[in-house]
Amino acid sequence: MALTLHYHPLSSFCHKVLIALYENATPFTGRIVDLGDPADRAAFAALWPLGKFPVLRDDTRGLTVPESTTIIEYLDRHYPGARPLLPAAEDAQREARLWDRLFDLYVHLQMQKIVNDRLRPEAERDPRGVADARATLRTAYDLVDKHMADHTWAAGQDFTLADCAATPALFYAGIAMPFTDTHPHLAAYFERLLSRPSVQRVLAEARPYFHLFPLADKMPARFTSNTPPPA
Repeated sequence: MALTLHYHPLSSFCHKVLIALYENATPFTGRIVDLGDPADRAAFAALWPLGKFPVLRDDTRGLTVPESTTIIEYLDRHYPGARPLLPAAEDAQREARLWDRLFDLYVHLQMQKIVNDRLRPEAERDPRGVADARATLRTAYDLVDKHMADHTWAAGQDFTLADCAATPALFYAGIAMPFTDTHPHLAAYFERLLSRPSVQRVLAEARPYFHLFPLADKMPARFTSNTPPPA
């Protein structure tokens, strides 16, 4: 096996794939890409012209696999571990894919709209767009909170692709628009996610980069303590 993940430790969609890799202890080489370095940026663009993280390169099969959901499904099919992240049963599989999409589209991307607006010059900010993103995020919180009232994990009793998607989406969205005091079932689910060793490892590896996050000043102190990643 010769898997290389091209990623950055701060990237939320990279967290999604890293959690999947760590859940199954899948051997891989991590290649951190510095988009601020012209040579690194050019090499990454040659690999994947859209220049979006993460990208998996499988030298054994001669394939380049972009996009977080596609990468996780690829790993589950071609490099399965002890913990399948896409259920075998058709209905359960559909449920996992549904919640993966819900977390990516209605939590993750809405959070990114809010965060990206902070990076813009004042004259180029989009208050209406941010307000719309917050409204969508609030609706998504309501939906997840209701769903998690009688679920352990997003797609049932087992940790799946959907939970890999939920973790970074909720981690960063909870900083941009906190939910702990307003959505108790969602908050309890998030704590279950945080308790997993794979998630703790990803966050520990990201910690040295958290100061670069545009809303770093709002990040809870428990995420910024200098605890080394587990072995």
